[in-house]
Amino acid sequence: MVEFIRALRAAGVRISIAESQDAMFGVQKVGLFDPLIFKTALRSTLVKENHDRDTFDYFFPLFFTANQPPMEDINEQLTEEQQQMLQQAMEALMGNMDALKQLLQQMLNGDGFTQEQLDALGEASGLPNASDMYQRAWFERRMNSMAGLNQMAQMMDQLMEMLAEMGFSPQQQDALRDMLRQNMRGLSDQISQFTGASLAQQMAQREPEPRPDLMDVPFHRLSDSDIDTLREQMRQLAARLRSRNALRQKRARNGSFDPRRTLRSNMKYGGVPIQLQHRSQHKKPSLVLICDLSTSMRYMVEFFLTLVYQLQDQVKRTHSFIFISDLVDVTMELEEHDSRVAVEKVMRDNPPGYYSTDLGNSLNTFSSDHMSLIDSRTTVIIVGDGRNNYNNPRLDIATDMQRKARRLFWFCPEPQVQWGTGDSDMHRYAPLSNGVMIVRNLRDLANSIDHIMADS
Repeated sequence: MVEFIRALRAAGVRISIAESQDAMFGVQKVGLFDPLIFKTALRSTLVKENHDRDTFDYFFPLFFTANQPPMEDINEQLTEEQQQMLQQAMEALMGNMDALKQLLQQMLNGDGFTQEQLDALGEASGLPNASDMYQRAWFERRMNSMAGLNQMAQMMDQLMEMLAEMGFSPQQQDALRDMLRQNMRGLSDQISQFTGASLAQQMAQREPEPRPDLMDVPFHRLSDSDIDTLREQMRQLAARLRSRNALRQKRARNGSFDPRRTLRSNMKYGGVPIQLQHRSQHKKPSLVLICDLSTSMRYMVEFFLTLVYQLQDQVKRTHSFIFISDLVDVTMELEEHDSRVAVEKVMRDNPPGYYSTDLGNSLNTFSSDHMSLIDSRTTVIIVGDGRNNYNNPRLDIATDMQRKARRLFWFCPEPQVQWGTGDSDMHRYAPLSNGVMIVRNLRDLANSIDHIMADS
């Protein structure tokens, strides 16, 4: 149980010493007689978050399940004559291949690998040097190959051909083949169980690495559970940005002296300037958002739109567009609902598909139908990686948008060394903007949005 808890912690599950003690007390109360109750007692005391249940269920059988798979003694199902024919076929087929002959004999007898055999296979494959569970599949394939299971599939076909020549009926061949395959799956499962248990034990022997702050994890490395966690944190992040921007606006109100506002506000004092008024130096920005919703950009766009629309009280007005192969106006959908619900609806209504990204065509649609939204007070933000599938990038439209707007920024997840590689046109768009912000994670995104608010 102690090593199981250590392995869970190494896999990223947060378990305190007190919770480990609760698990011990819980098992002491329920006992060890019912496996399901034992498992439930551990899970209810160790797992606090829903996304950790899968990790618990993955590791539990590696510590508390027998390593011996269910296998059948095939010889008991054969007549004495069939057994003799089978032994003759094996000897003729194998020749001097003692290792495969021994393996086939194990399968016929329904015997699993001994612990010595498994330890030898693990040592030969380098399993003691493994460090993490993601390596499990690779070591399983390697140990299956070293045990001869990969060759055995071909050997079984040759064995059936020889048995057919000796007089085995097709029905007898099928029955024997099914039993052999079942036992071979049992041996393969035994290797899988041994590999997983060995890796789990090795993980339990080392201290868990500190979990990285999800704010700093690149979007493309986030797991589904990480995404769910970040979605829950979005309101707190938006609240921090809102407070920061509100303080910025408050400080900016102490701008230059405004005589007209001073006279108007002091009319009640007979024109005596008791309350001085100043011109505000900070104005709420007007935004036009153009977001690439292709597969590689979806998480970034989801968080971007959620943050921006949770900050709408800090923005004068916002017009939002998404594109893959063509531009879609989603302004109304995002204004009619709560930001999180609205963004989920936009994502659901515009799923990724087999169409390819075409920013040039999307800019052409924007120029034809929406260019009037841009004026000297507008900040345009294009969220995308600048990859255009070798289509016309329409640099002329990008130039016109930058000329009409107060500012045009790019939020791009790719570093500058990747611009211009493959189908990337980012190196051509960058000079036509007022700045490219490299946004690889949620912290970069929040800082970039905060910069836009401050720049207004």
